[in-house]
Amino acid sequence: MEYRILGNTGLSVSVIALGCEGFVGKTEEQIHLEMNFAISKGINFIDMYASNPDLRSNIGKALAGRRQQFIIQGHLCATWENDQYLRTRDVEKTIASFEDQLTRLHTDYLDIGMIHYVDSEEDFHEVFNGPIIRLALRLKEEGKIRHIGLSSHNPTVAKLAVESGLIEVLMFSINPCYDLQPPSENVDDLWADESYAHSLENIDPEREKLYELCEQKGIGLDVMKAYGGGDLLSETNSPFGKAMTPVQCIEYALTRPAVASVMVGCKSCDEMQAAINWCNATKEEKDYTPIMAGMEKFSWQGHCMYCGHCAPCSVGIDIASVNKYYNLTIAQNEIPETVREHYKTLSHHASECIQCGQCETNCPFEVAIIEQMEKATKKFGY
Repeated sequence: MEYRILGNTGLSVSVIALGCEGFVGKTEEQIHLEMNFAISKGINFIDMYASNPDLRSNIGKALAGRRQQFIIQGHLCATWENDQYLRTRDVEKTIASFEDQLTRLHTDYLDIGMIHYVDSEEDFHEVFNGPIIRLALRLKEEGKIRHIGLSSHNPTVAKLAVESGLIEVLMFSINPCYDLQPPSENVDDLWADESYAHSLENIDPEREKLYELCEQKGIGLDVMKAYGGGDLLSETNSPFGKAMTPVQCIEYALTRPAVASVMVGCKSCDEMQAAINWCNATKEEKDYTPIMAGMEKFSWQGHCMYCGHCAPCSVGIDIASVNKYYNLTIAQNEIPETVREHYKTLSHHASECIQCGQCETNCPFEVAIIEQMEKATKKFGY
């Protein structure tokens, strides 16, 4: 298993993590078996958005005696009423659900307290100018949550949360289909057939700016819906008309700026293993470009996707990293210190480019790499 630091939290999280929806409807024995499997494979991170009391209790029993081995991301504002999940902004209901979660999980704190599912600007302002954010801050002060996060599908709203300075972690939906879509307050737009009926080109700039802003500010990104609700794994259901593998989907998510972990909603040990296979997959198995390159309706032409096809560079430059660090500076009047230091530690820098053109020949998206190296040299000075 590979581990990454989740933004500025200091938490070392497994790159493959568990979304709890895969455990819904299972017995205590089944959940215990699957949690044992996850732990044996090095998974140490779980997202608990679900408010189902039986699920919470069964996961709590499965983690009994090994709470310190696991990083738990629990959600504020997800409650259980009339035998079903309900998103709420009622502070009393939120407190009751939070305390119930701690009790059932046999813990006195959550590593991350995730403000649940904020997709509209109106909802954002209600949450961040009202009692919910004050509750989150109080719980953090009391040590009942260690870090505050937010889950969203809307890059515009997520950006507002990042810029507020009040969150440390963002849970966001990332995959190559959703990345094509403009911001929307209606999450259903992300998977609606009509959203993919017309031609789409490159990552939506608001989404790209969000990922880069998270990288700049040290906001840890953990990913939901990396498989697009399973659609990307199906040739029939994928908007691309081609099926991706779990490894390819995970590789795509993990190569976006600021991403530390992918929450996978596995329903079995086999599905868990299919995700964990990313850890030992070959470069060819991780390569998602055969699915994305050369399409008529969808195009990423001229846009660096950080896929690494430009390698090997004849002088050893990590071109994808240079491009990523350069892109992180575009919207800045000055180079962020963290970006400058990351660039500095590269073994080879943009100024070493000999303009042989080998990388451009290799690039499936026809990026003007030599020009990019010139821009990076000018920006960083070497």
